[in-house]
Formats: sequence, structure tokens, C-alpha cells
Amino acid sequence: MVEIKYVPTICPYCGTGCGLNFVVKDGKIVGVEPYKRHPVNEGKVCPKGNFGYEFINREDRLTTPLIKENGEFREASWDEALDLVANKLKEVSDEDPNKVGFYACARSPNENIYITQKLARVACGTQNVDHCARICHGPTVAGLATTFGSGAMTNGFDSIKEADVIFCIGSNNMEAHPLFGRKIIQAKQNGAKLIVADPRYTPTAKLADDYIEFKTGTDVALLNGMMKIILDNDLQDDEFIKNRTKGFEEMKEVVMKYDVEKVAEITEATVEQITNAALDYGRAEKAAIVYSLGITEHSHGADNVMSCANLAMLTGNIGKEGTGVNPLRGQNNVQGACDMGALPSDYVGYRKVADQETTDWFNEYYGTNLPAKPGLTLVEMMNAAHAGDLKVLYIHGEDPVLSDADIKHTKEALANLDMLIVQELFMTDTAECADVVLPAAGWGEQEGTFTNGERRVQCLHKAQEPPEGAMLDWKIMEEIAVRMGVPREKFHYESAEEIFEEIRECAPIFAGMNRERLDTPEALHWPCPSEDDPCQPLMHKDKFAHPDGLGVFQALEHLGPVEVPDEEYPLLLTTTRILFHYHAAMTRRCKTLDNEVKTGFIEINTEDAEELGILNNEIVKASSRRGEIEIPARVTDDIKKGIVNIPMHFSECAANMLTNSDSFDPKSKMVELKACAIKVEKIEG
Repeated sequence: MVEIKYVPTICPYCGTGCGLNFVVKDGKIVGVEPYKRHPVNEGKVCPKGNFGYEFINREDRLTTPLIKENGEFREASWDEALDLVANKLKEVSDEDPNKVGFYACARSPNENIYITQKLARVACGTQNVDHCARICHGPTVAGLATTFGSGAMTNGFDSIKEADVIFCIGSNNMEAHPLFGRKIIQAKQNGAKLIVADPRYTPTAKLADDYIEFKTGTDVALLNGMMKIILDNDLQDDEFIKNRTKGFEEMKEVVMKYDVEKVAEITEATVEQITNAALDYGRAEKAAIVYSLGITEHSHGADNVMSCANLAMLTGNIGKEGTGVNPLRGQNNVQGACDMGALPSDYVGYRKVADQETTDWFNEYYGTNLPAKPGLTLVEMMNAAHAGDLKVLYIHGEDPVLSDADIKHTKEALANLDMLIVQELFMTDTAECADVVLPAAGWGEQEGTFTNGERRVQCLHKAQEPPEGAMLDWKIMEEIAVRMGVPREKFHYESAEEIFEEIRECAPIFAGMNRERLDTPEALHWPCPSEDDPCQPLMHKDKFAHPDGLGVFQALEHLGPVEVPDEEYPLLLTTTRILFHYHAAMTRRCKTLDNEVKTGFIEINTEDAEELGILNNEIVKASSRRGEIEIPARVTDDIKKGIVNIPMHFSECAANMLTNSDSFDPKSKMVELKACAIKVEKIEG
């Protein structure tokens, strides 16, 4: 008799966190159905949610540990591979813990991520642990922590439906976060006005009541200009500024220099567009800001984030429904990876490494002797590897060869390591570079939790067994820790739920999250300090998260991209995600999704294409100071003249062959993925 059952889970792609049901037939996942009463997606799914399960049972899943010898992989037993990894980690960390680094996986459950940072800190004694938020929402964590005291989305997703005005900047949510985009459509149906600022006329921009076409990298100038218009028209919230903030006069002194004519010249937007957006936002009773990677992935990304915070505080649009600063997180659990302490500056729950009392607490709890000094970021680890100062790198489920800026630099750095360890589902571009590859269980094959962009911690359920030969991530890391000499009782768990109980002990923001409360469709939002706390999504209702309860204005000048177009490289490149793909290891192994868009393309303005003699769909050469690719041209009026765009998913024409790893944000160590100078040429012959 055929057995068919539904098993509830959460989508593994973007940070919206939609509810799905696995369709399981005779113990194997064969499909998904939307979770009809899930509060995030309300029974709707995007293409990735609908067809993104197709990678799970692919024949090219990794099922045997691999060790590279003489440039070729050979199969190995688990004992051999784990001993090799443990011995090397112990050897190097005993010599100098700073020579070891860890990347955690922002697509993995919270419990796996927590154990990754615990392996780094307990077994290796290093604070060198980070993850891909560094190159997506690192500036959000840094910028909102500076202004609001907490580096997370201020409101729940449904709050947007109560807004009168929505200002969307640097976010094409209709492609990157479609089920959040659906909530914006619902807000418009409720009467909200949508303003979109973007150098591309995206599907999101096409929904806008007002569209501001502006130049990549000029966000601070645009936001300062809007704030000056608000102040000139006496639309600021004086009571909110007086009672709930500090630093206003210093911020105002800078902002008042940004006359709208000057801002229009910098941003290449029109005076009318800037003025109308400012007045609409300033006059609204409830105005919300939505942003994503178009704000953060700059050499001044934290400044961009803090400018958004300034605008919200200036008008009192914080701490109530229909308002807030709402960053849409990239990958499914990038919020959770930050929460779990996969950061060189933070333990689980954003408890600060640099605070000696906090580090003393963790040293006592873990039985370690960690320094109260932050470790290296992801960007710094890669640079240290390139310089020969990092010897071993353990990459858990990340693919920096595709996703990091300047792929040539990344490959050189990885090749310079004594050992690269990759824990993965598939032979990714990064796994190809590894010395040891460890096959792990994936989505649908393990229990745990994901945390979406509104800080909603949601349960995952196991629907099938992992392929024979693959291990649970936290089990792999337990075995390595024990082989390194950590007593098993310090690293042994019977279940993911048991790991989460330890997380609750370590992080007050999760203390009230017991399994019974979590395992419901509504789940819980952090902060959740006690089991009787309602754990609602709205933050900063009465006070900000700083010790004094005040929000902090920041005085910020426009800086612009580090690398600007010139005669040799006359075009400014930006990068994006598209509707049918997320990170390539998964969606490009989903036949239905891959059939929709099988390779990359470069969007180029019609006038630019005509000047260069480039035809639509023609293969062209795109090059920067770092590398070159051949890629099909997509000639369109939907991108600003002088700017080109490449989706980041496709290794055969990888956008990050061109992007710049030399310039990064000093406040968050974000590299400038959204702006670099390139040229595009016809291929002769």
C-alpha cells in the first residue's frame, strides 16, 4: 500500500519564511503544497517555493567523504576524513587559534549554525567565525544596532499592510521576496501609496505610484535631500525627536547642506521626484521604509542603513504598526545565523565578544579561554588566507567562489590554505577547491528551526532520511570536536531540540521559546525573554534597545562608490537576484526552475547598447580591472543609462568575476558588490 503524508516545513530560499508542506510518498519527498493557514504566505508560494524541492533527491548528492590527493578527489571513510580534519584543526589552533577560520551556513537550521560557532570557539579557541550576512546584511546589523540598539527588522511583515506610504529603496521584492511583495500589493489595495527608488525599472518599481530612477550608490544623498525637504516644510515629529532620540542637531547640521538641486545632480533623479517622495513620506501618518541589498552591498552600506533610520526617527515612524525600517533578509536563515552568534563580534543572542563580562560568562559556560576581542570577518579571513596568515578554513554550506566579490582573488586565497574543509550537499564551485569534502544532510532531512526576516523562529520537521552516507551537520561537528579532545559530554546532543535548549540558556532573547510554543504556525518572534511573554513582532514601541532607551541620529555625508566609471571602464555594474533562482547549488539543480532561466545575462540600456553596436541576446564581453566574462546582452529601457546589471547566480558568466573586493565598508566590512566600473564590448569575428 502506498503511504502519502504531509510534513510541515519552511521554505529554504529567501528570508520571508513561507510555510510549506512536504508531500512524502513511501518515505521520499515527491513534492510540496502551500501551508494554507500559515500566517506569512497564507497558502501562496512563489516559483522557488513551488519547485525548489527538486534538488533534494538528485543523483549528484554527496554521500561519501572525499579527500583530495595530487589534485584529485578520492573516496574516504568517515573515520579517515574526520580524523584528518580534527588533527589539522587541532594542530593549527594549538599553534595559533587566529590561523583557523569558520564560515557558518545561512541556509542551515539555527541549531547547526549554533554548533558551527561552538566548534570554532570551544574546540579551536578562535573568534574567527562569520557567514554570508557579512556580504548581504552586515550593514543592517551594524547600522541598526548603532541607531536603534538592535540590528533587525523593526516590524512584522503584516505591519506593512497598515502603512499609508511605503518607501521602497534598494529592494526588488517582487522577485527576491515575492510573498512579502504580495503584502505590499495588499497594502496598496488598502490605500497605501508606494514609492520605489531604484536604478532599474524592476517588477517592484512597475507597481509604484511614484518611481525614482537614480544612480547606484547615491542613497545617502537622496535620503539627506528628502530629510532636508521634510525639515524645510516643518514635517518632522518634534515630540518624538525630543523624547526618544539624541544626536538630532548634529544630523540636522549635515542634512541642511543637501539642497534638492544638489541632490538631483548627485543622484541623477529629478527635483520633482525627490520632492514628491519627501513630502509624501513626511506627511503620512504611518510611513514604512523597505530596503534590501541595494542599500547594504556598498562600501558605505552601514551609512545607507543609518540614513534610513534617520528618516524614520525624524518623522516618528518607529514603534507603531504601519511604520518602521524593514530590511528584507537575503537567504532563508541569514537572520538566524546572526542570532546564533555566527559573527566574530557576537555570541548567540548578540551578546558582545568585546564585553569582558560577557566573554567571561561564555568562558565559564563553555569551559574555554576565549579573548574578549572580536575575530576576523569573512572578508578579513579571505584576505588573511590570501596573505598566508590563515591556514585552515572550514566552510559549512557556503559557496564563496560564486558569491564573494572578485572570484579570482577568492580562488587564490583558498588555494593558499594548508587545508580547506567544505561541508556540503553538492559539489559546488567552492567544494571543488576543497582538500576535504564532508557530505551533510539537507532540507527535509533534519529537525530544527529557521528564523525569518521578521525574527519569527519557525520549526522544521524531518520528512525523509538523508541519503545513505550523509550525516547531520551537528553530528559531524560533534565528532570533530571529540576527536580534537573536547569531552563528549560538552558537545553531545540527542536532538536539535536539545541544542535549542542550550541556545535558550545562552541567549536571553530566546529564553521564553519552548518547543510547545514554537511548534505552531504562528511560532514566536524574538525578543522572547520569558514563557509568558507574547513575543510579538513590533519592536521599539516605547523605547529603543540602547541602554538609555534612546534612538541615535547619525550625521552622514554622501560618499558614493569607491570605483567610479572612467574612460577605460565607462559603465557602472550592479548585481541582482532573479525570480527563479537563489544560490545556484540548489535552484540550478531544480529542473523546473532551471528551465525558466538557464544562464545569466547583462542588462544594458537601449541607448548604451546602440552606442556600442550591441544587439539583444548577442554574446558580449564584460570586463573590469579584475576579470572578464562572456555573457548574453539583454537590451532594455528598464535600466538607467550608464548602469548595467548582472544576476549573481551563474558561475559560467559570474558577476563576481568583475566585482571589487578591495573597497569595503569600514563600519561593517561589507565589500562593494553593488557598484564597480566595467566595460562591455562586442566580440569580433
